[in-house]
Amino acid sequence: MKNLICIAIVFLFVSCQEKLELGKTNRIVEIESQYGTIKIRLYDETPVHRDNFVKLAYGKYFDGTLFHRVINGFMIQGGDPDSKAAKLGQRLGEGGPGYQIPAEIREGLFHKRGVLAAAREGDAINPEKKSAGSQFYIAQGKVYTPEELDSLQMKLNEKLKTSIFQKVQTEKAELLAKYQMEGDLDKLSEAIDHITFEVDSLFTDEKIVFTKDQIAAYTSLGGIPHLDGNYTVFGEVIEGQELIDSIAKVETDEFDRPLMDISMKIKIVK
Repeated sequence: MKNLICIAIVFLFVSCQEKLELGKTNRIVEIESQYGTIKIRLYDETPVHRDNFVKLAYGKYFDGTLFHRVINGFMIQGGDPDSKAAKLGQRLGEGGPGYQIPAEIREGLFHKRGVLAAAREGDAINPEKKSAGSQFYIAQGKVYTPEELDSLQMKLNEKLKTSIFQKVQTEKAELLAKYQMEGDLDKLSEAIDHITFEVDSLFTDEKIVFTKDQIAAYTSLGGIPHLDGNYTVFGEVIEGQELIDSIAKVETDEFDRPLMDISMKIKIVK
């Protein structure tokens, strides 16, 4: 009888240990593949993404999925449930749990080498930058010289200003067409001046300026700076950085899928 009671107590203790707990901080997970184990710390600054990743890992959602998109010098991507039973050569990247996650884009969390970030659909259909429910990527990127980083910042700002101008111009298109058809050049000129002022004002508020931390990271560790501010970064590799390179350099097909499957298991360590 005593033995049965002891067994019951041990079973109860183990069951309690295995219970899913969301909201906990300092979470650590491990991604295991045939290349080894990558250990990742999930950021507490992005609690929704952290808890979602933990929930999926707890339910073994990722187990048997593949690193289905690999681009050397850029990133390695996984988390598509459709990859579990995918035939070689099958195009992947559309699968998920059936929901998106609100963006948690935080200042100070950027795309240095080794960060974990959420994949998502493009701005055209996803202007709120909501994250995919399960697909993620680990940044590899490249190391930049200060001059390269300055040049990239300039190009990103040029692209940003063009985007702002196109958005404002589209919003004012009917008004501009009306003044043009009426031949009211004064009002047309005034409207154009107003557009120019609005674009300059918005650009000043949104202008991209790399911080000292970004510059230090991108000129030493490397990373993917042009993705900053557009995707949620929610963790970083703390062990197994070298495995990113090992996976990234495998041979891939025209869709960036590895020719030999790289399957994974993800478990919660802490």
